[in-house]
Amino acid sequence: MIDSLHRLYEAVLARRRQDPAKSKTAKLFAAGRGKMAQKVGEEAVEVALEAVQGRTQAVISESADLLYNLTVLWADMGIRLDDIWAEIHRRETLYGIAEKLPKSEG
Repeated sequence: MIDSLHRLYEAVLARRRQDPAKSKTAKLFAAGRGKMAQKVGEEAVEVALEAVQGRTQAVISESADLLYNLTVLWADMGIRLDDIWAEIHRRETLYGIAEKLPKSEG
């Protein structure tokens, strides 16, 4: 899966300067970060809604859409996949691979 995400990331970078009329990726870049963030939110909600309804195949499909839109947003912000992997590794070191960092109190 990591190889697939790397290929997706590289494809997103390659398409960001193409004609927005011919490339969905270029269209997202032209629309700006607000639109990119909106698409991430929409896809995350769709994943959650499909999960509640028990639609496994729909969750798979919407998850792929979510990863695509996250990748576009990361590319726009200059976030590399290695940055994400480093954060996952940092969290694993602190709390284990299957734990989320606790919210800070205050």
